[in-house]
Amino acid sequence: MSIQVNLSGLSFFVLNATEGTIEYLESESFDKKKSPQHLLDQLTHSFNSVKELQKDFAKVTVIHDNELATLVPKPLFDESNLVDYLKFNTKILKTDFITYDNLQISDIRVVYVPLVNINNYIFDRFGSFEYKHSATIVINRVLTLEKNSKSPKMFLNIEAFHFEIMSVENNHLKFYNRFDYQTKEDFIYYVLFTIEQIQLNPEEIPVVLMGSVNESNELYQIAYKYIRHVSLLPKESMRYSNDASSNHFTLLNSL
Repeated sequence: MSIQVNLSGLSFFVLNATEGTIEYLESESFDKKKSPQHLLDQLTHSFNSVKELQKDFAKVTVIHDNELATLVPKPLFDESNLVDYLKFNTKILKTDFITYDNLQISDIRVVYVPLVNINNYIFDRFGSFEYKHSATIVINRVLTLEKNSKSPKMFLNIEAFHFEIMSVENNHLKFYNRFDYQTKEDFIYYVLFTIEQIQLNPEEIPVVLMGSVNESNELYQIAYKYIRHVSLLPKESMRYSNDASSNHFTLLNSL
């Protein structure tokens, strides 16, 4: 089982590993960002009320999907400097617990603040479990998909209230960032601004959209208007598939 936690909502993914099939895949979005305590209350309610979440699981993974993260190249990384890496681009508290993930196929560390109350609850309920930041999962999967590609490409992983931009070339991550948005105008502004800042050309760069998006979605439509080469991630690039799976790129690549 994998659980994606965000102050804007929760998602659950239960995989039958033997058959490679999805047994349960559901999301709950809040109307706005809630407190960590509210998120924990909702998580507790889900486990107490949904029978599919009351089974014994061989593996439990928690995905911390938040903006309290930054990427550090391995040659510059020092575990004693975790606070310093984060304090320049995000607001952290003295009491925050900071940790990091290792990217599997790149010399990058993802430094981030997990929700400790969620981790404590999951440990109390299931015992040992694994937790990661969402950026770790998304970047690892994109680099795996692009391992044989040499040309530059941009990927946009779209969630309900935020999206991630990744630029890759020669199987290296050239750029990563995360933006909150409320309107399609917010979305395309950040996309075009990023393309300009990293010196790419919207007439040339292939841009792949994935996550909570389809061809009739307003985000896809406005991207198609301003960027020449726009496409959706092919279904065959998803590890597991059902009618709703294309909306859960991060979640379904976590197991």
